Amino acid sequence: RLMPELPKFDDEYLKSYGDEEEESALSPPAALMSVLATQELLLENILECIPVGEFVVIQPLSDEFCLVLGYLLTWKLTLAFFKAASSQLRVLYSQYLRRTKSLNKLLYHLFRLMPENPVFSAPTSELPNKDAKTFFTEELHLDVK
Repeated sequence: RLMPELPKFDDEYLKSYGDEEEESALSPPAALMSVLATQELLLENILECIPVGEFVVIQPLSDEFCLVLGYLLTWKLTLAFFKAASSQLRVLYSQYLRRTKSLNKLLYHLFRLMPENPVFSAPTSELPNKDAKTFFTEELHLDVK
C-alpha cells in the first residue's frame, strides 16, 4: 500500500531537473534498491552455471525458493512504485535501472527460472474442459499463509 505513495516525494526533484547536459537518473527508494542489489548478487550465485535458455528447478520451501520469491516480490514492489510515478519520473527511474543493469539482470534471471512447460497444475475437478491452462492464462494467487 505504501509504494504508490512514494513517487510524490520525488516531485521536488522534477522542479530542479532541467537543462542539464548529462542525461539524469533518479534512484527509486534506496532501501528497495539496496535489497534488490543484494538479492541480485545472491541469485547470480545460484544461477551462474545455468545458461539463458535452459531452466533450473527450484524446490518449494528451500532456501533458494525463498530467495527467488523475495527477489520477485521486490520487483513487484518496484513495478508498483513505477506504476504510481508520473511519466517524467519513470524516465528518470528507468535511466537509473539502465545504468545499474537491474532490468537486464531481471530478464536473465526470468529466462532461467521460467519452466520449459508452464502448465498450470490444478486439480482435475477444477478443470471443466480439457484445455491446457498455463501460468500465462490463469491468475495466480500468492497469498501467504
